[in-house]
Amino acid sequence: MLYLYGGWPGHRPYEIADWARPLFTGQGLEVEETQDVFRLDGDLTGYDLIALNWNNALTTEGLSAAQEDGLLTAVERGTGVVAWHGAAAAFRASLRYHLLLGGSFAEHPAGEGVRYPYTVRITDRDHEITRGVGDFAVASEQYYMLVDPNNHVLAETEFTGEHLPWLDGHRMPQAWTRRWGAGRVFYSAVGHTVDDLTGPDVTRLVEQGIAWAARRGA
Repeated sequence: MLYLYGGWPGHRPYEIADWARPLFTGQGLEVEETQDVFRLDGDLTGYDLIALNWNNALTTEGLSAAQEDGLLTAVERGTGVVAWHGAAAAFRASLRYHLLLGGSFAEHPAGEGVRYPYTVRITDRDHEITRGVGDFAVASEQYYMLVDPNNHVLAETEFTGEHLPWLDGHRMPQAWTRRWGAGRVFYSAVGHTVDDLTGPDVTRLVEQGIAWAARRGA
């Protein structure tokens, strides 16, 4: 598998890499790590899984057409994708990347970097990714996103309207799956800091998301 991480340091990509590594190796995956987005210029079709924890700071940053082509072609042919949090705010100028991912970050109503308490509720308890995962509370950035209606939603959160009153009661997907050709895509919005990810339910959700996307045990 290929693990691309790095970029903007505010999302602590190197600390989160330490958290993620055992989840990959626990699936028996041989991990190739890179902090170079130009690795996406190479042939990606030989990977079982591509994990994305790249973080951008500017909305003008994007992938080249060739990088998009390489990534989307690999997934279409069967390579899985697993991504979390800042991946939905990465490569903002690359529309096809966000079409593949199934969503794009728009705002955190409570503010950037604010550890705002909210609850994530599991909406599909029968999926293999959510097996044994309960509803959980986090104190983190509550992502408001633009989300593909064709996603299969696994978990969601509800906004209180405390910061933007017109969002009161609105529910937002927080974890989902989708298919892209023969490939499987899993995304979870939780993960601004390592503390957000180390809770047992979050860790289990991502771990089982990795297994599903990489077709481990499938």
